[in-house]
Amino acid sequence: QLQLVESGGGLVQPGGSLRLSCAASGFTLDYYTIGWFRQAPGKEREGVSCISSSGAIINYADSVKGRFTISRDNAKKTVYLQMNSLKSEDTAVYYCAVAKWVTGQGVCVIADFGSWGQGTQVTVSS
Repeated sequence: QLQLVESGGGLVQPGGSLRLSCAASGFTLDYYTIGWFRQAPGKEREGVSCISSSGAIINYADSVKGRFTISRDNAKKTVYLQMNSLKSEDTAVYYCAVAKWVTGQGVCVIADFGSWGQGTQVTVSS
């Protein structure tokens, strides 16, 4: 079965760092854009960063540019999100997702993603 499992979340103080991982199984990761999304309390889910199948096309939300880095290792079927200089505003449940199609590489729009993980909680607090 197609499965995505997020890990690496936790409690961190402002200015700290976390590295999230998304492990995939049940499909060929090489063909698809993978995205990281988040949902904060009382807010709608939003795109954080997306990466094309080859890693050549990467998009970040303005709020995380310069602080977060997305990467992928297709051989390990894993996508990562390195989060530095974390702020309280980054507190959310973080999800990884797989694009519905092989076209539109690197696009980071929720409607373009069809398979989702269960999420991992990130809490930034002093």
